[in-house]
Amino acid sequence: MTLPTDHPWHAAGTADSRLVRAMQARAVDRPPVWFMRQAGRSLPEYRKARQGIAMLDACLTPDLAAEITCQPVRRHGVDAAIFFSDIVVPIKCAGVDVEIKPGVGPVVAQPIRTAADVQRVPAPAPDMFDAVAAGVRATIAQLGQTPVIGFAGAPFTVASYLIEGGPSRDLPRTKAMMLRDPETFSALLSRLAELAAEFLRTQILAGASAIQLFDSWVGNIPARLYRTHVLPHSRRVFKSVADLGVPSIHFAVGANHLARDMASAGNDVQGVDFRIDLEEVDPQLRDTFPLQGNLDPAVLLSDRQTIEAEVQRVLAGGRGLPGHVFNLGHGVLPDTDPDLITFAVEAVDRYGKPFEGRPAR
Repeated sequence: MTLPTDHPWHAAGTADSRLVRAMQARAVDRPPVWFMRQAGRSLPEYRKARQGIAMLDACLTPDLAAEITCQPVRRHGVDAAIFFSDIVVPIKCAGVDVEIKPGVGPVVAQPIRTAADVQRVPAPAPDMFDAVAAGVRATIAQLGQTPVIGFAGAPFTVASYLIEGGPSRDLPRTKAMMLRDPETFSALLSRLAELAAEFLRTQILAGASAIQLFDSWVGNIPARLYRTHVLPHSRRVFKSVADLGVPSIHFAVGANHLARDMASAGNDVQGVDFRIDLEEVDPQLRDTFPLQGNLDPAVLLSDRQTIEAEVQRVLAGGRGLPGHVFNLGHGVLPDTDPDLITFAVEAVDRYGKPFEGRPAR
């Protein structure tokens, strides 16, 4: 399947944007820059727009989601927008009783604990993600040649919320199900992979020019369990959207020990969190994959001199890669001064070097 002729990939030339070129290991005048959670609580205009509106309601109100998505592009001049969403939006659209409680995170009314419980999670259905598609279309109508990145939570992380009933750093019930009842665990991740794939396809067909699959909690498990119980489902997500031809990013938090396995999921770009310098990434990955990252978000809480030095350090670490997308090694922290985010973007523009491109993989 090819993208429609009115898609920004063709109509606005996003196929030739800095972001897409870097993700495809093509020549760029400098690395593109965007930040995870660039739209959100660090921006006063976001807080004003969201006032009195629940998070998931905001995600599913097309004009509001579009406005929030565009805010950091207007303010910071980043090279890409990431569509405003949340990891649990697909299951919310599917009818699961989930809400995001301030100061807590996603909370599920009826956790998934048995094989029968898995049947309560519906398969993708026509029109399930219509509000999301409308939000992406409203976004691209405002952004012109700036590409939009579609976003979805990876099956493992969404499963962890469903099984635990809410956020959990140790994931005791999730790990117990994975080990004690691998069939039920696999059935749940398989259903969540279907939802994630359809969620991403919806965003791509509505106008997204790249995608990111985000795994918040998978860093809590060892590589042997990841390969057996998790990787096949993430791989299924990437395979399900590969025919659309837009480049993809795979990112997880605290999962540098899984990097080589994650890079085998079918993604084009490997995200790197802030716990490892780019120069220290597995040499095989450095030689074969464009990397995304990886300024520590806490750096943006410091001062201009520190930010400038750290931006230059990360840029230096990205030189010699097949491609480099400058980003944070996790999301923008809520208390970050927006002016310092803009300063970091300007520093990338000042110090980023041209790259001639070379084949990846």
